[in-house]
Amino acid sequence: MYTEIFQQLGLSKNEAEIYETLIRENELSVGQIAVKSKVHRRNVYDALNRLLEKGLVFEIIEKRESRYQAIDPKKLRELIQEKETLLMSIMPELETLFSSQSKKNDVYVYRGIEGWKNYMRDIVRLGEDFYCIGAKGAWMDEGAATFFPNFVKDAKRAGIAYYHLFDYEVKECNHEILKHVGKNYKFFPKEYSTPSSIEIFGNRVNVSSDVYLGGVKKDLSITVIVDENIANAFRTWFQFMWDFLPKN
Repeated sequence: MYTEIFQQLGLSKNEAEIYETLIRENELSVGQIAVKSKVHRRNVYDALNRLLEKGLVFEIIEKRESRYQAIDPKKLRELIQEKETLLMSIMPELETLFSSQSKKNDVYVYRGIEGWKNYMRDIVRLGEDFYCIGAKGAWMDEGAATFFPNFVKDAKRAGIAYYHLFDYEVKECNHEILKHVGKNYKFFPKEYSTPSSIEIFGNRVNVSSDVYLGGVKKDLSITVIVDENIANAFRTWFQFMWDFLPKN
């Protein structure tokens, strides 16, 4: 039930299976762990040793046969916090190194929901005003549901202003995204809706495919163009469309 989540937190599949089994069953011997977790006995020993090293399991030494018991699950939070502290200790150096290697002109592709999150992170990282042609409220995709609230807070903290040209359907259903983007938005006429969008911010132009009302498809691709001149050109074309579209 929780194995997949434990794996996302950094445990191997065998470690996750065994840890969940021990949480459910309390004290177990190696043989009992193998039976109840369905992890082969020869793999149980290795997984238990790693869980012991991580402080998620402790051993009850008995004369006949040792038994094992899970540590309070709050230990998982401690492990995550320790990793975050370690990461943040080197983050300034990593950011400096990344920035020093960034190219003024480049083209690359983001894919899937994680690529979509990366594009949203780029908006906050660059901290410049954001323009979107063919917007559909896709920031609120269910795959980014836990990510979106922090994105909104970080963007507000960075002072980013949004300018959206939404597809007609966003207006038609009074989509929730309108509550989060301020008042600088207009709508295309109904016949101009598309399954794509263009986002402009800083020196970037993102062309996103497989975008729909309120979400993105799993096989989404985002072509990222890093070029100041191209970005400025798209901002000019955005302004042309903005000027000719009626007020809301």
